[in-house]
Amino acid sequence: MTVMRKVRRTANFDLVLEVGNEQFVSPPRAAQRHWLLNRVLREAADDLQALDAIARRFVPGLTESVTDRTSVDRTEAELADVDIMEDWQIPLMEVMSGLVARPDAHLLEIGFGRGISAEVIQRHGVASHTIVECNPSVCRRFMEWRARYAERRIELVTGKWQDTLPRLGLFDAIFFHTYALNESESTELLSRSVTFAEPFFESAAAHLRDGGVFTYLTNEIDSIGRTHQRALLSRFRSFSVRVVPLEIPSDVRDAWWADTMAVVVAVK
Repeated sequence: MTVMRKVRRTANFDLVLEVGNEQFVSPPRAAQRHWLLNRVLREAADDLQALDAIARRFVPGLTESVTDRTSVDRTEAELADVDIMEDWQIPLMEVMSGLVARPDAHLLEIGFGRGISAEVIQRHGVASHTIVECNPSVCRRFMEWRARYAERRIELVTGKWQDTLPRLGLFDAIFFHTYALNESESTELLSRSVTFAEPFFESAAAHLRDGGVFTYLTNEIDSIGRTHQRALLSRFRSFSVRVVPLEIPSDVRDAWWADTMAVVVAVK
């Protein structure tokens, strides 16, 4: 067996790639194969160098893990503000809302949360606003908030998005911000997906009109990776990324320690 071995050396680390299958990444010419494999090493090295700088800006956060917080099923639990969303996420909600709300848009919002994004969306103005939410305590929050906008077209759909979306129609914009409801979802959606919203990509594409937009936050810091990009481009025509600066407290409860986060807008 012939092993192709490539090494990229830097001042801080060496990256070694050994390929033992001659048919793996095998274009017509050897030079093309070298170019592709060198690109992988170059991108991995650049990513590690960037992460080295980013890691120095992290805050320690609490020792409580995501699994600790999702050991109790949050579908029916009474949720306080801090259980739903910490204040450091408010700038993300404001940016995302502004990216998809427009006066002629029929907008779908997945997750009411503390109502912050819904408030910003209504401030921008939309033709109609449909909100999907499953937690009863959060639904009560919605009813209190809804009373302030009695004359507007705002509808609450109660239940999980996985169960309720099949009976909904098409929208011009979708705002996605929800959380793992239990340990099983945390494992499936956080650990095994490129981003928490990835399992929603298919549904988002199915419920957007042509030219419609879909926004969500990611678990990436200053860009999005190639795996994430491929997942997006398999469902959407194009996308853009905005990096949002954040003020993260040193004792943040969430599993986020960086001072920026990437927000994505995908176009159907």
